Amino acid sequence: MNSEVELKNESISRSLFQKLQEEYDFDDKWLPLIDYLCSFGLRESHFTYIYERHMACLQINRASAEERLEFLLSVGVKSKDLKRMLVRQPQILEYTLSNLKSHVAFLAGIGVPEARMGQIISSAPSFLSYSIEQSLKPTISYLIEEVGIEECDVGKVVQLSPQILVQRIDNAWKSRFLFLSKELGAPKDSIVKMVTKHPQLLHYSIEEGILPRINFLRSIGMRNSDILKILTSLTQVLSLSVEKNLKPKYLYLVNDLKNEAQSLTKYPMYLSLSLEQRIRPRHRFLVSLKKAPKGPFPLSSFVLTDERFCQRLAGTSLEKYHTFRQSLLLTGFEDKTGRKPLASRR
Repeated sequence: MNSEVELKNESISRSLFQKLQEEYDFDDKWLPLIDYLCSFGLRESHFTYIYERHMACLQINRASAEERLEFLLSVGVKSKDLKRMLVRQPQILEYTLSNLKSHVAFLAGIGVPEARMGQIISSAPSFLSYSIEQSLKPTISYLIEEVGIEECDVGKVVQLSPQILVQRIDNAWKSRFLFLSKELGAPKDSIVKMVTKHPQLLHYSIEEGILPRINFLRSIGMRNSDILKILTSLTQVLSLSVEKNLKPKYLYLVNDLKNEAQSLTKYPMYLSLSLEQRIRPRHRFLVSLKKAPKGPFPLSSFVLTDERFCQRLAGTSLEKYHTFRQSLLLTGFEDKTGRKPLASRR
């Protein structure tokens, strides 16, 4: 069966190569490499792109390409991600095996576990082209010495935002540090905690990303000290859409859950939870069981797992809650679209 698949793939790659030869000046020596790259799903448009912009990549012999790509697969890069990497950055074919191994060793040296190597390389493949001594090590040193990230946390920061390895962070850090210090009166240790928890902060636009979220929190009555407390605890708030995420959750908080905005300083996690998948279903479920408190609805109930929520607060089975939630989601879908989901039409 495998031999039949291989013959079929070889036939496809040869047919593709003949077509490429007719339209472009493809060298016969490139066929073995193209045959191998076809196994990752590369198509005609991908090869023409490589030919027009990175012809040198097609001149690499198949054995070298196999050795390099197989190594990347061995450290956790998925085949589908390797295809995307080859399309966007075919230069990875040119990186020697020793270069690839040294960059993986660098990641291990800063505390990245083996299980996350592939994900980091897939997210920021250009990192493989950066000099370890002249670029990557200085970046890590800057994070530790200038930003103030604990050395033991550097690996976690890189896992959360691999792009931090390939972008200039000195100006990004200085501008955001000065902004948060001036705008919220944030001390450096609080800002360092924000960056450690959510290093994407260094990539967000101040005017279009950070400031609008701060202004929204101010608009619902929060003081700078409250906002700082929320951002230090849950920095990812800065990544959430004001109109599609923060505002709907706030309106549900005050109108349905009968809570005040200040309750968010104690339970900022509320803002990170799904309104449709968790907040509304749990609230409505307790209301339907007549077990919802008359006063402010306890935000702590949203932090529990489904199992504990059912055991401690609902006093019912997990299956019953999931059935209720699914029904609520289907009703919400019909209200938004005016049509029934496929499952309910059968």
